[in-house]
Amino acid sequence: MIFTQYYLDCLSHASYLVGDERSGKAVVVDPRRDVTEYLDDAAERGLTIEGVINTHFHADFLAGHLELAARTGSWIGYGQRAEGVEYPIRRLTEGERISLGDVTLEIIETPGHTPESVSILVYEHADDDVAYGVLTGDALFIGDVGRPDLLASLGYTSAELAGMLYDSVQHKLMGLHDDVRVFPAHGAGSACGKNLSTERSSTIGMQRLTNYACAPMTEEEFVAIVTEGQPSTPGYFSYDAVLNRKDRGLLDLSDRLRSLTAAELIARRDGGAVVVDGRDPQEFATAHVRGSLNVPADGRFAELSGMVVRPDAEIVVVAPEGREEEMITRLGRIGFDNVTGYLADAEAGFLEVPEEIVPASRVTVSQLRESLDEQRPPVVIDVRNSSEREGGFIEGSMHLPLAELPSRLDEVPVATPLVVYCAGGLRSSVAASVLRKAGHEDVSDIIGGYGAWERALTPA
Repeated sequence: MIFTQYYLDCLSHASYLVGDERSGKAVVVDPRRDVTEYLDDAAERGLTIEGVINTHFHADFLAGHLELAARTGSWIGYGQRAEGVEYPIRRLTEGERISLGDVTLEIIETPGHTPESVSILVYEHADDDVAYGVLTGDALFIGDVGRPDLLASLGYTSAELAGMLYDSVQHKLMGLHDDVRVFPAHGAGSACGKNLSTERSSTIGMQRLTNYACAPMTEEEFVAIVTEGQPSTPGYFSYDAVLNRKDRGLLDLSDRLRSLTAAELIARRDGGAVVVDGRDPQEFATAHVRGSLNVPADGRFAELSGMVVRPDAEIVVVAPEGREEEMITRLGRIGFDNVTGYLADAEAGFLEVPEEIVPASRVTVSQLRESLDEQRPPVVIDVRNSSEREGGFIEGSMHLPLAELPSRLDEVPVATPLVVYCAGGLRSSVAASVLRKAGHEDVSDIIGGYGAWERALTPA
């Protein structure tokens, strides 16, 4: 058996290549859109990719099933409850076995995160009593289970889906042998759950012992515990959940890798394009194009972009040196295909349009403390998730999670100084740029975020 996990840190996303070395047959599970790595690995190992399985309609990224099918002729598989699909699919049913040779896959229907969700048992040998592992998609994570409240599941309530998830996790998955390895579709940082581990695999036995949602409990207890405290949903999730059902265009960077002059970038901005600046927050604060959004490439770039940019918006990119293709690819992974060009050399480009270049304010913790004692103190805004805020916050601060900020801008006081903070100073730069673009003139973010605030309170 050939079994390979591919992990994208920026989306906390895991995909898998499973093949039989003797027969040369393989499938890919939950692929991303840039599929060259799967194809290269398959070719190197003498494998032919015959099928692509999505464990469910993903909401946090645009899957690469159409890209792989176009390159390989492979079939595309979903659980039998999959609805509204615009391209041909193979409907996978409970107990169905897919032979790759001696290596065999078996389908388990595990609804709950979404109605059509499936998990896939992987047997190294067709007659093995215990499976090598189970690909659980977003049904079971390491340390958590998939949230049942996403808009991907239109027509169902979170309570209904949580009830389905109870049966999937507590009965079907926990009914497997303790030695079966667990390989989920996501890890820590994903908004598809609230308590995901940094570990990328585990076993059923370990999850039985350590995963809060796998402990014996009633259905009512399970529903209550898995629906409580979920992070805010990024705005692009519903867009991707729908787009994954559509016969949409394939990933093609050739028309997006277009170098722009600074004047051309300004013209596109003036025509309605969103300028996404992927540089470090401090570089952005030193100088940036007026009205641009700072979404640092050294971070969860795609997810954060999807929180603050509309999926249908035209995008132009200001890239750190040599990283324009990377940024445009990462936007493509969430289905943001409306990139019309990039400015690669920001420093040189800014010199061409000095009247359009502005700085951004960042403050230290000590500067914030001083300003809070002034006659006209700033309004402080916390853009962290609710679970982070439970661990402490700056007294008197408003709570507007970054994923909710674009839809709640009318709650932000006008004509008053604003200071934004997150955990470490990256998301706050994103949020501050959103507020400036929305017309707030006096906006700063805290260097070092809440971590710096806590350290300042700790006696030496």
